[in-house]
Amino acid sequence: MADIKRVAILGSTGSIGRQTLEVISTLPRRFSVIGLAAGHNTELLSKQISRFKPRFICFQDKTLTSAEYELLSLEEIASRAEVDIVVVATSGKWGLKPTLAAIKAGKRVALANKEALVMAGGIITGEARQNKAQIIPVDSEHSAVFQCLQGEKQKASKIILTASGGPFLGYSPTQLSQVTPEQALKHPSWRMGQKVTIDSATLMNKGLEVIEARWLFDMPFDNIQVLVHPQSIIHSMVEFNDGSVKAQLSQPDMRLPIQYALSYPERLENPELPRLDWEKIKELGFEPPDFDRFPCLKLAIEAGRKGETYPAVLCAADETAVELFLSKRIKFNDIPRLVGQALNEHKSIAHPTLEDILAADAQTRGTVKKMVGGQR
Repeated sequence: MADIKRVAILGSTGSIGRQTLEVISTLPRRFSVIGLAAGHNTELLSKQISRFKPRFICFQDKTLTSAEYELLSLEEIASRAEVDIVVVATSGKWGLKPTLAAIKAGKRVALANKEALVMAGGIITGEARQNKAQIIPVDSEHSAVFQCLQGEKQKASKIILTASGGPFLGYSPTQLSQVTPEQALKHPSWRMGQKVTIDSATLMNKGLEVIEARWLFDMPFDNIQVLVHPQSIIHSMVEFNDGSVKAQLSQPDMRLPIQYALSYPERLENPELPRLDWEKIKELGFEPPDFDRFPCLKLAIEAGRKGETYPAVLCAADETAVELFLSKRIKFNDIPRLVGQALNEHKSIAHPTLEDILAADAQTRGTVKKMVGGQR
């Protein structure tokens, strides 16, 4: 019988965190929960603690204490010797430091946080090589690429990331200007958190994934293509130098890539996971993305190509703009406008340290708030 892997979930009350716990609960002989970390959702975290009985907890409310577990920081949980796998499912920049801590400790990192690699991809991948840490992607697109590369002795020549197109694929610019947060949060295919759902609607999500793919798979930007695939059945493809293409297909359900990141290199039987019904699949369509209607994708790719501290500014500006949109202080099409303006005004730093990246992040958040009269 295989050893039970001890899993710490950072962001346990979010969408990915909750689905990770669903997977673990169906495979109790393979995985156990040793650490949980959350933000403000005290009620749900308390229920998770009661059910899974973790040894380590991170929570902003210091009153949530008990003799049954130890209260630690994100970085402390991520680097504890007792932890085998760290699932980084925190949102935004909050995933950066614990990801680095886990990697420096030589852990397997099941990475669901996009911003960590986008902001500091060179630093993270360098530390992973030095400390022999595993980064297994949880994003469905990067998990698909990772799976397609298994067993291949030669490097891929091209990566093709698929995008659902979000809920506003056929919208005109006028319609996009009238989109409400309630509409943007209704994704046609995926069950995700608010930030990722809005990023999917603007296609910023796909731009961040292009930058991630560059670092995860050491692939030049010119060799990464984005295709809109509304059915969300093919999660990504890999092309090789002989023209052969491999694709990974499954139902759009995040539990599949989550389980693979936990169980790799094994594939575990799980009756709770959905199967494709080939008799119901009528078509698999593809089309190029419209950069004019969805400029966030173009902004992200340009920031990734420039490198330096531009990707950090991209993430900070987008996260701040999304918060402003969700609070109904700006319109949907103000998101790319604010991100673009922040990038244009940024004075980049070559070969940035982690401190440089975090400073650019903090400065950009303040800059974007000033743009809309929200200085605090």
